[in-house]
Amino acid sequence: MVASRPREEELLITVMSPDCVGAVLLKDPAVFIKVIPVCLECGRRVNANASNAARQRLDRRVAFALELIYASRPTLGVNRKEGMKMTRVRVEGFTISLDGYGVGPNQDIKNPLGVGGTDLHQWLVPTRTFQRTLFGADGGTTGIDDDFAARGFKNVGAWILGRNMFGPIRGSWSDMNWKGWWGDNPPYHVPTFILTHHARPPIQMEGGTIFYFVTGGIHEALDRARDAANGMDVRIGGGPDTIQQYLRTGLIDELHFAISPVLLGGGERLFEGIDVRALGYECVQFVASEKATHVVLRRQGQQ
Repeated sequence: MVASRPREEELLITVMSPDCVGAVLLKDPAVFIKVIPVCLECGRRVNANASNAARQRLDRRVAFALELIYASRPTLGVNRKEGMKMTRVRVEGFTISLDGYGVGPNQDIKNPLGVGGTDLHQWLVPTRTFQRTLFGADGGTTGIDDDFAARGFKNVGAWILGRNMFGPIRGSWSDMNWKGWWGDNPPYHVPTFILTHHARPPIQMEGGTIFYFVTGGIHEALDRARDAANGMDVRIGGGPDTIQQYLRTGLIDELHFAISPVLLGGGERLFEGIDVRALGYECVQFVASEKATHVVLRRQGQQ
């Protein structure tokens, strides 16, 4: 790993990986904006379909290179108490039942969260944050639940959603008039990337939301979301299968989920077949309100 001689406006790091020789471009000021792994031979990005293990090795080497540069350049203009700010991948406010389900069974147009799924969010709907974000209304509850609702929208520059979070349509897009569950002004207000197997043109919504439909899988979606977030965080909205895919590849830095005192009896479990401890996650916060228990998991080594 060798850092080339910095030019005035940029810094180039070369990184070796089993799949490609990569380069990372940092534009000054050196508050981290984005990492661009590029093949030095062909000029293309590192293969987005590289194995998960290879991608994680590359990510670790990039992080190590950044630490070396940060330590060796005292004039980076970065607040040393805060450190170098990097885009994080977060799950916020995802709610599960006492029996572990993140959505109920039989999702359809009448049951967007599956049968009984809306009961999960009794902690969220009354909060001041939800009322303001969804309905533009004043008022709403404050306290623990609202604090966790509010943190979910802070410093978020892009979202990633599974297709079920966008709508009930399966297969090809038979109804191109469908523009999501939320009406003309969805609560995202930033670029939002939908995982799907079927291409569709982007949709510009009111309030700053633009839906992009990604057919290349979770890595392509995350690369595009990071670019769009422009240094802010990327929020993974769900559903359970989408979160599981990002958890299994170690791409989620922090996960806040709420446990609601309801039983669904079926649907999709959030942690089905996943050993989060073996993946390097630990519990860093555990707080109970009257309507939910809030848990924050963080990948070890993250702050």
